[in-house]
Amino acid sequence: MKIALDEVGVWTLRGLGYSISAVSLFALIRLQGRSAAVPYGAPWLHIIVASMFNVVGFGLFSSFAQLTAATSRVVIINYSMPVWASLVAWPILGERLTPRTWTGLALCIAGLTVLVYPVATQSFVGLLLAFGCSLCWAGGTIYMKWARIPGDLLTITAWQIVLGAVVFCAGYLIFDGLPTLAPVSLPAAFGVLYNGLLGTGFAYVLWFAIIGRLPTATASLGALATPVVGVTSTMLVLGEWPTAADMIGFALVFTAATCALLPAGRWPTGKPYSVE
Repeated sequence: MKIALDEVGVWTLRGLGYSISAVSLFALIRLQGRSAAVPYGAPWLHIIVASMFNVVGFGLFSSFAQLTAATSRVVIINYSMPVWASLVAWPILGERLTPRTWTGLALCIAGLTVLVYPVATQSFVGLLLAFGCSLCWAGGTIYMKWARIPGDLLTITAWQIVLGAVVFCAGYLIFDGLPTLAPVSLPAAFGVLYNGLLGTGFAYVLWFAIIGRLPTATASLGALATPVVGVTSTMLVLGEWPTAADMIGFALVFTAATCALLPAGRWPTGKPYSVE
């Protein structure tokens, strides 16, 4: 995303990315002989609300945050999502927080505190945008688990992304005007394509499949392994090397993810979505 945003705008990146993702997902639905239909009524309302959280809010906040703060710290702040999702899931979904989960949450909060401080002193706007991204992700995660939209998960995901693509394309026309052709480098073009095919479509299918099978605390805390990959890639590709404080924060976050992935007792998961 950072490489693409160096040459294309947020509305362009998200409009193209989500459009590519939507086309690829509906092609997959067609190839697998699935139905792209969604029943009228409540399912469509749930899809619209979920899309505003999972696609539109997440896409906007995460993209603009990349423009106003260091990539590695934005990645980590985005992944404060498990703190908010796990806490909200307790009263709304009735998912009990075990001592192991509380330990993971405590380590997560400690790690985020270490990592957020430099952002708070250098780019308050970037901090707020990244925090908004994490809240949208948490809200979408809880809503998807609460609503339990009937139907094929792949189809539900594809329609959410279509709605997001419509919003971002409309945003492009409003804020950037009519589209024009302009040359971009191969890395930037690859960045847009990667975000569309893998970082958006495939990633959303995986994430919704995970939260349909695991308690929110386990799913979201386990996802904390992602920023470890993101920060490492930032070091190798963008040359953003972490400070000693960053390393401490990363270690705490990684330990929190380890706590979530340790073998545990039986968890009530409910009926999973169909992704076969």
